[in-house]
Amino acid sequence: MRESFFVTALRYKYFTVAICLLLITIAASGGRFLEFSDDYRIFFSKENPQLQAFEDMQNVYSKTDNVLFVLTPREGQVFTRETLQAVTELTEACWQIPYSLRVDSITNFQHTYAEEDDLVVEDLVLEPASLTEADLQRIRQIATSEPLLLNRLISPDGYVTGVNVTVQLPGKRPDEVPEVAAFVRNMAVELEAVHPGVEVRLTGMVMMNNAFPESSRRDMQVLYPLMFVSIVLMLALLLKSIPGTLTTTLVILLTIIGIMGLSGWAGVKLSAPSVGVPIIVMTLAVADCVHILVNFLHGMRNGLSRTEAMLESLRVNLGPVFLTTLTTAIGFLSLNFSDAPPFRDLGNMAAGGVVIAFVLAILFLPAMMMILPIKALRNDTVGSKTMTALANFVIRWRKPLFWGMGLLILLLVVQLPRNQLNDEFVKYFDHSIAFRADTDYTNEHLTGIYWIDYSVGSKGEDGVSDPEYLRHLDAFANWLRAQPYVLHVNAMTDIMKRLNKNMHGDDPAWYKLPDKKDLAAQYLLLYELSMPFGLDLNNQINVKRSATRITVTMDSISTKQLLNFEERAKAWLIENTPEYMWAEGASPSVMFSHIGERNIHSMLKGTSVALVLISLILVVALRSWRIGLISLLPNLAPMSMAFGLWAILDGQVGLALSVVTGMTLGIVVDDTVHFLSKYLRARREQGLNDIESVRYAFSTVGTALWVTSLVLVVGFLVLTFSDFQLNARLGLLTSITIAFALVADFLFLPPLLMKFGGSGANTETTDNHS
Repeated sequence: MRESFFVTALRYKYFTVAICLLLITIAASGGRFLEFSDDYRIFFSKENPQLQAFEDMQNVYSKTDNVLFVLTPREGQVFTRETLQAVTELTEACWQIPYSLRVDSITNFQHTYAEEDDLVVEDLVLEPASLTEADLQRIRQIATSEPLLLNRLISPDGYVTGVNVTVQLPGKRPDEVPEVAAFVRNMAVELEAVHPGVEVRLTGMVMMNNAFPESSRRDMQVLYPLMFVSIVLMLALLLKSIPGTLTTTLVILLTIIGIMGLSGWAGVKLSAPSVGVPIIVMTLAVADCVHILVNFLHGMRNGLSRTEAMLESLRVNLGPVFLTTLTTAIGFLSLNFSDAPPFRDLGNMAAGGVVIAFVLAILFLPAMMMILPIKALRNDTVGSKTMTALANFVIRWRKPLFWGMGLLILLLVVQLPRNQLNDEFVKYFDHSIAFRADTDYTNEHLTGIYWIDYSVGSKGEDGVSDPEYLRHLDAFANWLRAQPYVLHVNAMTDIMKRLNKNMHGDDPAWYKLPDKKDLAAQYLLLYELSMPFGLDLNNQINVKRSATRITVTMDSISTKQLLNFEERAKAWLIENTPEYMWAEGASPSVMFSHIGERNIHSMLKGTSVALVLISLILVVALRSWRIGLISLLPNLAPMSMAFGLWAILDGQVGLALSVVTGMTLGIVVDDTVHFLSKYLRARREQGLNDIESVRYAFSTVGTALWVTSLVLVVGFLVLTFSDFQLNARLGLLTSITIAFALVADFLFLPPLLMKFGGSGANTETTDNHS
């Protein structure tokens, strides 16, 4: 029945091609629904506890999505009339930024001082052009000694300043982030044109959000065409068949179009990880085509007609190709265990692409090869000759290879514990990305982009004015400032100390917390009544006055260091404050720090489930417990070896690398399945012993294995050129894993089979032919 189906499909070749094209067209029509999400929150599921804590914080206080303008005067001094005029103009202009909620700078900082019995609250800088040198020195002294400004909006040396714009994106349109990014970039250009003595850089969460789609667009414009051209050239060189190369190219294009369209129908939102699906699908589509084409061309060279050669190739390859499609899909589907939704989308899209590629490889490709003019190759291919030589080498040196490969695997596996779970989400981007360069500069000269918020509760409503609460809060703030990597701490107690000093005639001796609750409450009320619109304390105190927010700005640190800091801060609160003040940190930094560790654990579970399923499938499909168990070693070894080598080369495993095992598991199994299927065919159908069966496997499938592995390695290596380091590191480690898989299947699996696969007759005699 199976053979008659393919006979019919080849006989009605034009109809077969038309049906395939029609189905792909229907699927592709869903592409119009595809959208790109540029929100970093997409990396976190709705159930993620750190995301929930962060959103709760944002619901209580004002939003923290921001754009930070970083201004550097070329003359090296912020406190000049020219520079302060530029800051003032920028501060006023920033209120026009779409969705802007608050603008903070040194010029509009609400400075307080006493004037007889009155409290004066006004902008720190008024009319910059009329400032005297004494005024400039006074402003500099205030700004560089004010805890709310130092290392946040002004550098200690007074050389760099910032204007921070808090925005509240409605989240109703996909172009909100690009809209804000384009607007502020235009503002920066205009400011530099009007004030050529000032350099402007841009950072903040909005600019980071915008960097995701920009990086992805660069990949689509540069890497995908590069990958496509590389594959076509390799296929033309290795297959030496223009029709075969052309048809495989069409299969690649149709597979990509089909899966992207289906993703649109499914409502998938593209993100930086999932936008790499075309490259993954591109490489996987080639694998099926190469296996079928190599045997097809080999059959024609041996004198079979075109139809006979294709039917024989399908007969030999349909089982293994279906099996590899199934195992590869299971491997990718295991990414659904990931804690990061973009990697789930990546797995589902890649799995769907694998299925589409399989259907096109067994229907569209054979039909096209019946239509296109093709000639049989006259001579054996270089690959076949190489495989014969390699088979002889492996058979002759099987014992040294068995022990040598075993030792190499062991040496790399013992390196695994050296890997550390570490990440820095700013470093997801290459230095060539403007956001990364500007953020690094900001971190070095002004302030950090990493922060942690703590919502510290009091006894109840209006409890933030309680002297005991304020003393504990101030002690916590001082402890935070003393910790490594902390650049700035924004705490309400600094405002309270300044107000207490102001209300005592600006006497420095009174720069301390008020000791009466009603007095503290009056200070806060008087201060807030004097604040201009948009600069109130809603970003620090909740509506019921029962909790305040402390914001800790940090240097660029790893996830391991940040998680350690978070644990120590939590422990300090438990040991030194009443229970109602205990709080946990919340921020994107905390979210990204936790998700790497969570993803490792969830992906280990997913990979284990996938491995059990794949192993059972192999045992059933290969009809041998012995061979099924033997296959586990070459299937597990490549991933262990790759991570062992990674421990030597880098040693840092973050969010991207946590999904490599699930993503590569199915791909790694492919080579093993194809080799074992040919080995078992020789044993069962031709009655060959283990050594001759290994030689047969090399001669029939060896070329296809190294060609497909080469294409996969090159394909994933192209990802290493991505500006988005999650994709770059993912591509590199995946390439290493696939390369190790080929080495294991060529140099370790055959010795395993000859040692444990079952003995055959005339072993020594057969061995002598090598």
